[in-house]
Parts: sequence; C-alpha cells; structure tokens
Amino acid sequence: MATHHVPTVAFAFGLLGNIVSFMTFLAPLPTFYGIYKTKKTQGFQSIPYVVSLLSAMLLLYYGLVKKDTLLITINGIGCVIETAYVAAYLIYASKNDRVLTLKLFLIMNVLGYGVVLSTTFFLSKGAKRAWIIGWICMTFSLGVFVAPLCILKKVIKTRSVEFMPITLSIFLTLGAIVWFFYGFLLKDFFIAVPNVLGFVLGVIQMVLYATYKNANTVEVERNSQQQEPREEIIDVMKLSAAACPENKPVLPTQLKAVLKDGVGEDEQIVEMPSETIKA
Repeated sequence: MATHHVPTVAFAFGLLGNIVSFMTFLAPLPTFYGIYKTKKTQGFQSIPYVVSLLSAMLLLYYGLVKKDTLLITINGIGCVIETAYVAAYLIYASKNDRVLTLKLFLIMNVLGYGVVLSTTFFLSKGAKRAWIIGWICMTFSLGVFVAPLCILKKVIKTRSVEFMPITLSIFLTLGAIVWFFYGFLLKDFFIAVPNVLGFVLGVIQMVLYATYKNANTVEVERNSQQQEPREEIIDVMKLSAAACPENKPVLPTQLKAVLKDGVGEDEQIVEMPSETIKA
C-alpha cells in the first residue's frame, strides 16, 4: 500500500488524525442515547448525519483511488458509524421526519454518490480520476465546514451556546489542524485546503462559546434581582393590610403596574380613591 511511502512525520499526523476523527464520529452518541431513552428524536435534524455519511463515502472512494490506508481506515469506520446514526434516527423519527430523511438519503447518498462513482470510474483513469474525485471531495468538504455558520448566527442572536457543543467544536478544530499538516506534508492540497477553513471556523466557534457561555446565567441573575424589589413591596403591603384590616392600602397607578407581574393568582391589588380630610 502507499502508506509505506508516506514520510514518518506525515504518517504520525495521519495516525493522530484517525484518532481525533474517530472521537469526532463518536461525539453524537449522547444525543442518540437520549433519543433511545425517550423514543423520540427531540427536535434534532437528520441532515448533519446524512451529510457526514456522504462526506465519509466520498473520502473513502478518494482514499481507495489514492491507495491511502489512513484515509481508507478512518472513513470506512466513519461510514459504518454514520450509517448507524441514520438508521437509529429512522427508527425513532416521526413519520414526516422519516420520509424527509429517506428522501435526503436517496438523493444524496444513493443517487448523488452513484453519479460520482459511475462517471469517475468509467470516464477517467489513474491520476485524472484521483484529480476529479479530489476536487469533488474538496468542494463538498468546504460546504460541510461552511454549514455551521447558521449555528454561529443563532448563537449570536440568542446569546446562548445551547446548540453549539464545545466538545464537538474542539475535536473538529483539532482534526482540521492534524489533517491539514497531513495533506500539506504529502502535498495533497485536496485534503489540506478545506481544513484551513475548518480550523478558522473552529476557532470562531470556541471564541463565541467563551463569550456567551455565561450569558444565560447573567440573564437569570438579572431577572432575579429585578424580581426581589417587587416581592419586598408586596410583603410590606400584606403586612400593612394585616395590621389595619379596616384600612385598605391605596396604590398609585404606576406602582400598581409595577406590582402587577409579582402578584399571585389568589391575590389582588386594591386601589381605593383617596379621601379629602377637612379640618
């Protein structure tokens, strides 16, 4: 195999890339464990897993054409894992989500991959075939790396990192680094170039996580601090009413509006017209 001709340093980066990519493939396991426990897909979409499966299939084909053992092993494993994710999703998804997932799978992983496989296999040979498949893989990989931009926009808009797991971001960034050096040392720019973008987007994700990870806590504390004065005022009015039940407290309209949100369902704010006391 061509692995015997890979320089030692490049082989080390490729081996490390296999380890990091394997951990990345396993990252969704907690999500699917939750789906298994609840027997529902919990609003998660199948698109990332269908796309990841197609990416692994394309890179596996590229690795076979290049006779690159390190690409073959990790993407072969990736195909098995991503197929298991798609199958699990189909089992527990609602009818509409199941139909959508099957359509995506047939269009992308069966029809799309079939077209790439047949055209490149029958219409090209040798180095030209590897060159065509390399361009297809690089273009698709760039699209996969750009896809999380919608998540970054959502994080900035909601000021919440709920939909951006930091563990996955870290593994993707590490994977981009090691695979870039692997491709660079082998002068395989079809592998190196997409991982430059992957590294940049990974760093952006981690910066956003560090920026907004405490945003929800701060918001909760602020709401709690705003709630405390209202509760104190309500307690004072209750004590006043208890001490002098014959005199109902008089509240200005502005204060009544402030207290309105802090009053329970079984409580009432009484507003009486003020009386003029004559000497």
